[in-house]
Amino acid sequence: MLFNAKPFINIKQSIKNVSLLLCTLISLASHAEEIVPLDNIVAIVNDDVITQLELKSEFRQVVNTLKKKQAKLPPANILGKQVLERMILERIQLDLARKTGIKVDDTTLSRAINSIAAQNGMSINQFRENISREGIDFRRFKDEVKTQILLKRLIQRNVVNRVKVSDQEIDNFLFNIEKQGGIEQAYHLKHILVAVPEASSPEVIKKAEEKAKELVKDLRSGSDFSSIALAVSDGQNALEGGDLGWRKAGELPSLFFDTVRTLKVGEISNPIHSPSGFHIITIVEEKGGQSHEITQTHARHILIKPSIINDDKRIIERLKQIRKRIINGEDFATMAKAYSNDTGSAPKGGDLGWFKEGTMVPQFEAAMNKLQPGEISPVVKTNFGYHIIEVLGRRTHDDADELIKARARDIIKKRKINEQTTDFYRKIRDEAYIDIRLDKN
Repeated sequence: MLFNAKPFINIKQSIKNVSLLLCTLISLASHAEEIVPLDNIVAIVNDDVITQLELKSEFRQVVNTLKKKQAKLPPANILGKQVLERMILERIQLDLARKTGIKVDDTTLSRAINSIAAQNGMSINQFRENISREGIDFRRFKDEVKTQILLKRLIQRNVVNRVKVSDQEIDNFLFNIEKQGGIEQAYHLKHILVAVPEASSPEVIKKAEEKAKELVKDLRSGSDFSSIALAVSDGQNALEGGDLGWRKAGELPSLFFDTVRTLKVGEISNPIHSPSGFHIITIVEEKGGQSHEITQTHARHILIKPSIINDDKRIIERLKQIRKRIINGEDFATMAKAYSNDTGSAPKGGDLGWFKEGTMVPQFEAAMNKLQPGEISPVVKTNFGYHIIEVLGRRTHDDADELIKARARDIIKKRKINEQTTDFYRKIRDEAYIDIRLDKN
């Protein structure tokens, strides 16, 4: 008879196996407290986390940078909090960039890294080898470059593109700037911020003000400004010792404008109240303005661009022949109309009009600057193609009205960008979910 036979169970062996399992579990439980997590979480930022290993890595990098600058380091726990705060703000920005669809493609990233290598006078392979010799992982370096591009695009979209400067603002600026010593007056500033969160209670604001007053007292008693900024400032330049660098008078934040006028080099300001908190500034150095005269050149050119049927060798030979014909008496303008590929200037006989230094590409300008009026250059190569250039004249021109207004517009825009970027950082931080666990680990 066919039937399903149940397997024979060895009761004694089963009991033995269960006993062994129980012993193992009891042993694991008794050692559970000895198990140490490989990487603690030091902060939760929205849906992201910052781990202890990440903080330590960033901390080491900041310490190395500060040591190279021979900066006085605050206690490790204070510096660690400053580094963590910068990492938190960066994570908030990256999260916002991701949610708003800001991306960096591989081509853009490669161009950025190639540009950095070129600025250091290296090929990309040489640059990679140099990075490696310094103990920096190239993949991490690429990630950092990508991050910086993302952050720049985020600010471009949310701040820079929204900043407008009116003619009335320019007129007001030029009227007031004369009281400050002129548009070229410049100051090297340092800054400390005691931050106040948005919509804070009067008690919180009062406490921040008292802290700022104590800091002013310490600074006026001889404490080092950079060291205190590094230790306690909530400003974006805290890890640089509060150093804001050189600022033209017109580039100063509106908030600082009147205070800077009354300060002497080395003096410490009283706390300056703003929606961001309380600011303390000092002037490290200052320098006066310079003249606004500029040199202009009047030039014309003939441009021939390379093509499939027109290689470099043939173009150079043709331009040499054209140059020879002009020197022998033929009209430059007629030649430009006949041969130049510059559609903008060719109908005008190659005439580029009057322009100031820095307008043209470097290769063109370098060749042009070697010429006296009436002279014609040899063949010049630029990224546009091949040129011959004639200088028609030079002059020192005082275009004060146009120049100063253009510079005023740039200065006002830069100042507004700086102010609104600070407000943007404060806003997105206040709106983010942040759980700092650094002191809990």
